[in-house]
Amino acid sequence: MGKYDDIINLPRHESTKHPKMPALDRAAQFLPFAALTGHNEAVMETARLTDNRMELDEIRKEELNEHLQLIREQLMRKPQVRITYFVPDAKKEGGSYITITGTIEKIEDIRHQIILENGTVIPMNEIYEIESSFFDNAEC
Repeated sequence: MGKYDDIINLPRHESTKHPKMPALDRAAQFLPFAALTGHNEAVMETARLTDNRMELDEIRKEELNEHLQLIREQLMRKPQVRITYFVPDAKKEGGSYITITGTIEKIEDIRHQIILENGTVIPMNEIYEIESSFFDNAEC
């Protein structure tokens, strides 16, 4: 006869004061304690590098404007372009430069943006470089 044979088959006690805790909540009690919740994410965010926006001089701005004017005049021919532009970071200072190739759908002068056929919207004041095979490899 074993030491606990007299109690081994008794029914489990059910509290009348407290509702039974769901198994998922009970399991959570045994998870490792995370005193610094979000710390790893904060470290990763701080370590993430961003680029500084490069300021264009007046000559470069004028070249880009001239190139945009040439593209504007040829919109009916659906110009294929490669545009490098700055995208500000949503969480910290700086951002990144993105280069995209596509066909221009329209140029919205009022909103100062270029819309590509794939739906990408590019703010004109963030453009760093435009290349188009359209004008004998014209590049700005």
